[in-house]
Amino acid sequence: MTNTQILILGGVRSGKSRLAERLATESRLPVTYIATATIEDEEMRERIAAHRVRRPGHWQVIEEPLELASVLSQHANNEHCLLVDCLTLWLTNLLTHPDTSRFDTERLAFLKMLPRLTGKLILVSNETNMGVTPTGELSRRYCDEAGKLHQEIAHHCDQVILTVAGLPLMLKGERV
Repeated sequence: MTNTQILILGGVRSGKSRLAERLATESRLPVTYIATATIEDEEMRERIAAHRVRRPGHWQVIEEPLELASVLSQHANNEHCLLVDCLTLWLTNLLTHPDTSRFDTERLAFLKMLPRLTGKLILVSNETNMGVTPTGELSRRYCDEAGKLHQEIAHHCDQVILTVAGLPLMLKGERV
């Protein structure tokens, strides 16, 4: 197996998670699904439940809202597929964490480790920067940080895919 890194971007309910799950299944490798969401309300509980129902039961699932670099480095290997869903929830968790230093520490650790990971890596993230500039300070920072993060990750990835209406649009790499 060669090392492959894929970034899948899209809006809410665009089909990005389904595409990531399909690509992970098609890899025919053991899959570890790394979930970054936290349950803060009933609506998020329902979203997470829908994702759980869709995932194959034999996939290993790790719930990690903050220390993504650590989990990836522990589980990456040449004969494995890691699927992270989703980077923007991870980003939100870091931006709203009481310890403000966690954002820079965890983001830097992730970006330094990304080029060194082995195996297949599928990263899912919301593309939030195709609309108007938000009026709130935290919302603007979130969009700015998401945009910067996506650019840095896309630089390292072999494939970058934008999903719209359930359709994958190849931005970088070979067609899926």
